[in-house]
Amino acid sequence: MNKLKTSFQTLCVSERKDNKSNDPHQLPIYATSSFKMESTDDAIDIFTGKKKGHAYGRYGNPTIDTVAQKIADLEGYGLEMDTYCYLTSSGMSAISTLIYSLAKSGDAVLTQGNLYGGTTELLKNVFSNHGINSYFIDFDDTDGIKGFIKSHPDVKIFYIETPTNPTLACIDLQKINKIAKEFNLITILDNTFCTPYIQQPLKFGIDFVIHSTTKYLNGHGNSIAGAIVGHRVDFQKQIWTTLKLIGSTCNPWDAWLINNGLKTLALRMDKQCSNAMFIAQELSKMKVIKKVNYNGLQDNKYHEIAKKQMNQFGGMLSFEVGNNIYDAKIFIDHLQICTHATTLGDVDTLVLHPATSSHLNVDKQVRESYGITDNLVRMSVGIEDKDDLLNDIKQAISYIN
Repeated sequence: MNKLKTSFQTLCVSERKDNKSNDPHQLPIYATSSFKMESTDDAIDIFTGKKKGHAYGRYGNPTIDTVAQKIADLEGYGLEMDTYCYLTSSGMSAISTLIYSLAKSGDAVLTQGNLYGGTTELLKNVFSNHGINSYFIDFDDTDGIKGFIKSHPDVKIFYIETPTNPTLACIDLQKINKIAKEFNLITILDNTFCTPYIQQPLKFGIDFVIHSTTKYLNGHGNSIAGAIVGHRVDFQKQIWTTLKLIGSTCNPWDAWLINNGLKTLALRMDKQCSNAMFIAQELSKMKVIKKVNYNGLQDNKYHEIAKKQMNQFGGMLSFEVGNNIYDAKIFIDHLQICTHATTLGDVDTLVLHPATSSHLNVDKQVRESYGITDNLVRMSVGIEDKDDLLNDIKQAISYIN
């Protein structure tokens, strides 16, 4: 075919072939909404699934797909199973995309009452409007779970959060998985707090893992995205179809930022875990601190469960300051190193007041029954010098009468 001569204007507009001579050392950002087809037959093969290829950014992108597979490999590390992952636009979109993929009107989700507040709202206020109901029960009572499932045949999905946000309660995954298999239920677990470096739910028989990659996987507070990780191929096509049609896909820039964060995941989490243990132990000695929720403490209710299914005890903790909401506010407002911010998992230490933020729309009686009191403070411990963190906490506490 003879090359067509064009004008200067057309030459300006035209896209040239990638002029790389060697593979880049760092993952490129493929900032393109669509991909060039080599031929009509090539396009047909891609759209019909006969061959793998990229066609449109909402369907897939090399940057996104590369990072997704890396997360899948991390969740499946050392396990004899093939894993896959889809990156989404946020942690909440990961939850919604997955549940819409697995459930239909008339089905129900069985979950715990001490979930992250946003997840609770999603289940109660969104899915319920589409005929997908949710039941909230105590996951510590395994006999009660069995009885509940027997009397509620509409339950199709187990939704689990362990450790929970913000009280760090742990769910025994072996027991839950055994029940799920007995009743042929699909299991989903939010592994945001731990990441696969600390906890691998798939090892305990869990079907799907979700992440808010915004948190520890990225670790630097500069992107928002989510991840769905699975190993069951019988649901893979449906998840991808739901993802592309809802349009809750990630974007290349955020995927690239996740990839950068993943490179230091192990280093960051080792330091965050050791700092969190130190802070939890020191807080336990202070009279003004009424309760410390950290599974690394030997007297913690969930210490043995955490030790069984987690490699370390994590960088998250929560504690009750003083006697009321005013004491908690005084403490938070006088911190100088720790930052009051509505996220977690960053390299710097962050605090949050759940009662007035993450769990604001959860009924007070319900949240308090699970230990989310008015004076509870959540802390995501960073990688700073541990003594600097302790001194900041002490000086902030000194303002409480």
